[in-house]
Amino acid sequence: MLEPDALPDAVFHPDGGRLVPTELARGPWSPHAQHGGPPAALLARAVESFEPGPAAHVARMTVELLRPVPLSPLEITTRMVRPGKKVQLVEASVHADGTEVVRATALRLREQPLELPADALGSGDRPPAGEPPERALIRDYPVSFGDAVEFRFVRGGPGGALGPGTCWIRLAVPLVAGEVPSPLQRVMAAADFGNGVSSPLGWERYTYVNPDLTVALHREAVGEWIGLDATTWPDPAGVAVADTALYDERGRVGRAVQTLLLDTR
Repeated sequence: MLEPDALPDAVFHPDGGRLVPTELARGPWSPHAQHGGPPAALLARAVESFEPGPAAHVARMTVELLRPVPLSPLEITTRMVRPGKKVQLVEASVHADGTEVVRATALRLREQPLELPADALGSGDRPPAGEPPERALIRDYPVSFGDAVEFRFVRGGPGGALGPGTCWIRLAVPLVAGEVPSPLQRVMAAADFGNGVSSPLGWERYTYVNPDLTVALHREAVGEWIGLDATTWPDPAGVAVADTALYDERGRVGRAVQTLLLDTR
């Protein structure tokens, strides 16, 4: 890992209508492909800014990783699939060299103030503050998306026990240079770590590649830190599901689910 002052200043740099990834976008599975978090966050950036209106709250977002996302300039297209004043469905795609590599659908709902009983809003419980990993994250490459975020583990993680994991994650650099990440962008960037926070089999022998990510949010996240309380359910058929409860400094904000392809290294 490089010293902090030698790392890129953002995950992406804008270049006209394109977004150019830095090494901080790199994922754990190939030196030439991105982690799922950066393109998921870019798609969040696209769908929340597209044709803003009364249906502005992104309540559910599903990201399909159609192909490995290369470390090359990206273009994003966005379209309205279902217009409406209360409910909208927005679709956004990431293209690399003219090929669609990631697609997302986002369900946007209108927000309307309501008086609700206090006991219907939950207790506000959240995981306790964590600590930095006991040892460095397992890495095959000197710089990756793991260097763009800070981790505070409550349980599990590198050097921790196998099984469910709990961790707080914060974007340490801007997603796009010159911009402050939105709450949704922070959530999407962190949520893709669920399959890594929860490790029932161990990173040294197995891989957990997720071809998708679905996040459901009942409110906007508050603050820079996003909490993940994750459990991965593996099957001998080589398939698994990572189920992650999402938190912020006020309590629960939603849930993330990833389907996983299990394999040996």
